[in-house]
Amino acid sequence: MADFILESRVWIGRPRPEVFAFFADPTSLARITPPSFRLTFLNVPATIAAGAVIDFRIVWHGLPLRWRAYIREYDPPFRFVDVQVRGPYARWEHRHRFLEEDGETMVEDRVTYRLPLGPLGALAHRLHVGRQLRALWDYRTRRLGELVGPITRREG
Repeated sequence: MADFILESRVWIGRPRPEVFAFFADPTSLARITPPSFRLTFLNVPATIAAGAVIDFRIVWHGLPLRWRAYIREYDPPFRFVDVQVRGPYARWEHRHRFLEEDGETMVEDRVTYRLPLGPLGALAHRLHVGRQLRALWDYRTRRLGELVGPITRREG
């Protein structure tokens, strides 16, 4: 089964070090995740760094799911990559990039993911999961505007 890709670019009216610092705090994930997912940390490092592991639980359609994220790459304040090593996806790789121009920061996300169960996973993506991820990203963007700084532009 082929991978799916979710891409987003959001410009925030704050300098890169400030925006990156928000993302470098692992607890920020709970602040930009919709409350319906009931994200609960099982362990959380003080800060994100290469090799860090973050375990959390989410609730998806009433089902509690565990997720383990591994920080595979970390290059502050420019980028980091987290990958799911245990969780609901057959593959989940999330690349975060931070570019600065004229005092604003572009947060660029690229998530490459694959659902389990082959053709059934592809059908679930088409019927529900793709829209749900887009809605999650829309919520995340609104929260970034509230918590970090004004959203000045949005692409993707």
